[in-house]
Amino acid sequence: MALHIDLTGRVALVTGGSRGIGLGIARRLVAAGATVVTCARSEVDAPEPGTRHLTCDVRDPDSVAALIDRIVAEESRLDILVNNAGGAPYALAAEASPRFHDKILGLNLNAPLLVAQAANRVMQQQSGGGAIVNISSISATRPSPGTAAYGAAKAGVDALTVSLAVEWAPKVRINSIEVGLCRTEQTDDHYGSDRTVAAIEATIPLGRMARPEEVGDVAAFLASDLASYVSGAKVACHGGGEPPVFGIIVNQQEQG
Repeated sequence: MALHIDLTGRVALVTGGSRGIGLGIARRLVAAGATVVTCARSEVDAPEPGTRHLTCDVRDPDSVAALIDRIVAEESRLDILVNNAGGAPYALAAEASPRFHDKILGLNLNAPLLVAQAANRVMQQQSGGGAIVNISSISATRPSPGTAAYGAAKAGVDALTVSLAVEWAPKVRINSIEVGLCRTEQTDDHYGSDRTVAAIEATIPLGRMARPEEVGDVAAFLASDLASYVSGAKVACHGGGEPPVFGIIVNQQEQG
């Protein structure tokens, strides 16, 4: 019998799920049969087919509590949480204000914990428990100049993941995905010309950035019964990562 990811009957929440990586995740969960709710601070003109969109500030406890209560009231359960909302603009650490760093840490570390707590309270009462997938970053495991607070926050997300996987077992499984560079609607605005993007992609072992749906495939797997014995794991989705500088130098010398 062929293996396939089946999330039929599961209710999933994807934070920051209306665009970018979050949208790719939402699409793959829908394709696997899940009932998917996305959330963001603002409304969307047209929700992705198969999803329902609600507004929520994931940094605000009251807003998060209202969101989870509404999902449970309307769907009777919550089986999957994907903590995807996050991000950070470029800012050198020596020049950024304390308020700026507080906001980055609040969105990328405190908010995932806040939403996870609310989801866990529901999942612990369900016979089937639940699964939480935290979207982390390659920035958690290597220097992140220009986004130092973001990298520190994502390292915190990884630490949070392994600790909660112990605290909330056996009813709730929690894993994180270490996401590398990913092509989204903001890629060109962030990196500039196609030539610049191509140069960046040439440094990735697989030769290109990820597609949002590829991150979604990993999230769908971790949320499914195929990953029923996977908890507290950090799953890399970065195309092989970023080669160390000495590797690039050696390769250039061999080609020269």
